[in-house]
Amino acid sequence: MPESKQLLHFVFGGELKSTADIEFKDLSKLDFVGMYPNFAEARKAWLSKAQATVDNAQMRYFVVHMHRLMEPDEDHHH
Repeated sequence: MPESKQLLHFVFGGELKSTADIEFKDLSKLDFVGMYPNFAEARKAWLSKAQATVDNAQMRYFVVHMHRLMEPDEDHHH
């Protein structure tokens, strides 16, 4: 079976100043979770972190589609 194309995704999070905006309280305390080869793996990591911090409403995690930044003209589907 051929290997699928690597579509890098980065997961990170941190505590926001307010739940109304995406502005972090302290950039030095961001949690760089990791880089993943596809959206499915990144989503698993994101979900795990999001569930672990559910009691803190200001803590948010994000998935960044790095492959879109690296190849903006490509049409990628998940």
